Amino acid sequence: MQKITLFWFRRDLRLDDNTGLYYALSQEENVLPLFIFDQNILEKLEDEDDARVGFIHDQITDLKSQFEEKDSSLLVKIGRPVEIFKSLLEDYDVQAVYTNRDYEPYAKERDKEVAKLLKEKAIELFTFKDQMIFEPGEVLNGSGEFYKVFTPYSRVWLEEFKKQTIEPLNYFHWKNLLECKAFDLPSLKEVGFEKSSIEIPPKMTDEEIIRHYDKNRNFPAKEGTSRLGIHLRFGSISIRKLALTASKLNDTYLNELIWREFYMTILAYNPQVVDKAFKPAYDQIPWRNNEEEFKAWCEGKTGYPIVDAGMRELNTTGYMHNRVRMIVASFLTKHLLIDWRWGEAYFARKLLDFELASNNGGWQWAAGTGTDAQPYFRVFNPESQTDKFDKDLRYIKKWIPELDSNDYPKPIVDHKFARQRAIDTYKEALNS
Repeated sequence: MQKITLFWFRRDLRLDDNTGLYYALSQEENVLPLFIFDQNILEKLEDEDDARVGFIHDQITDLKSQFEEKDSSLLVKIGRPVEIFKSLLEDYDVQAVYTNRDYEPYAKERDKEVAKLLKEKAIELFTFKDQMIFEPGEVLNGSGEFYKVFTPYSRVWLEEFKKQTIEPLNYFHWKNLLECKAFDLPSLKEVGFEKSSIEIPPKMTDEEIIRHYDKNRNFPAKEGTSRLGIHLRFGSISIRKLALTASKLNDTYLNELIWREFYMTILAYNPQVVDKAFKPAYDQIPWRNNEEEFKAWCEGKTGYPIVDAGMRELNTTGYMHNRVRMIVASFLTKHLLIDWRWGEAYFARKLLDFELASNNGGWQWAAGTGTDAQPYFRVFNPESQTDKFDKDLRYIKKWIPELDSNDYPKPIVDHKFARQRAIDTYKEALNS
């Protein structure tokens, strides 16, 4: 059997500035690229036309053809990673495995299992930082602990960022790829999914949007955000290149990338936040969890136009404007007193740019249960939010054409009543 090294693609679906791939090709010969459609993840998805799986399949197709232009290929498998590796070790004389690190709880467990298998076979596993500028453990306070508050975290993050020379990796030793015939690529149907009608935003960085991000980002009717979330989630663009661009063009945009890393760090140190409040006392809140009201919220039929527009945008496009995300999350958890985990799960199902750490962090922020969250007595007023950010109703009317007709429902709950009920419920639970 021929001696090979495997490079395992996961959340880094690009050739450009890919750390683990760079080092595999620099340090090894006969590097065979590998991607696994992970059944442990796919089995949890509810929709056969989940646009994210289609997106991954498109990226994999593109990567495969790029490798074939270099007289190599991409080996694509469907299954459970540890089982796939067991069969690969029978088919190939694997010398080493290279990959980029992932910090989510499932990914860490998966990697531990694979590392154990490789160690038993005396095969080295090399892992690299690629999806973050500063990974968990690199931005710590004076006592060597992770930051629980964003502002001091971001200050230290920026100080470190300015000290470092971050240079994207451009020169790759492609000659060290394994020379081989093209492998078969499983179709999307063979993976167990079908094509979605939802469009994926382009991965080109629009520098004008980033340049004016601080002025336009809060207005959902404007094209004021980059829509790069899905590309960051699956690594089809480089976080290093994006952060360097942002640092030259707009501090507010760079600050959003720091929030992403803050929440990734919180999740890495506190995996319990996946299903528990970061602040344990908030697990005492007696959520109402009215299923009919939750259904109305999901469908965009609450009678609150800014909330309903956001939910309809999400259901139609797989995207929701960030300002509106905060409004709809506050409405669900405060006005309706529905458990933030219900909303988080719905977003996880629908959002193209779903990322566990950011989604969890955002929902716990809105519900007041998370680290550095808004205080529980702050309840967004949907009407005043509309006046501030969509006063001419351009965004709302785009998604609610029946707004001024009898077909549009009356408000599901009175704002003043709901606000007081939320504050009283939280106060009582936290003081009991």
